[in-house]
Amino acid sequence: MSVKKNYCWIWIAVDRNKKRFIDCVLGSRDAETKLWDSVGHLATGKVMSDYWKAYECFIPKEQHIQSKAQTYTVEGYNSILRHKLARLHRRTKCYSKCKCQIMLEYSVKLLMKHRNIIKLS
Repeated sequence: MSVKKNYCWIWIAVDRNKKRFIDCVLGSRDAETKLWDSVGHLATGKVMSDYWKAYECFIPKEQHIQSKAQTYTVEGYNSILRHKLARLHRRTKCYSKCKCQIMLEYSVKLLMKHRNIIKLS
């Protein structure tokens, strides 16, 4: 009997200058993510990412800078997500085994909305 794992990756976009959450998308690790569809029109300057190959497929080359040194804000948000949301407390830091993706998405967006409001205060 084989056990099929239901991996769900959280792709997040943040404004590094204002340290604010912009949006998130849940899905697979491939280039078919819809994150750029929801945030691409907001990207007026440079877009920083790590070296994951999928980013090269949807972020325009002239805007894209790949560097682990430039992703510290996103990594900080990943840490906040793992710390604040009990459903993300897993052995590995990368994924949730949640079967109900919509509730996971709502949880992440609610936490990030709360964090954005705190930043405005």
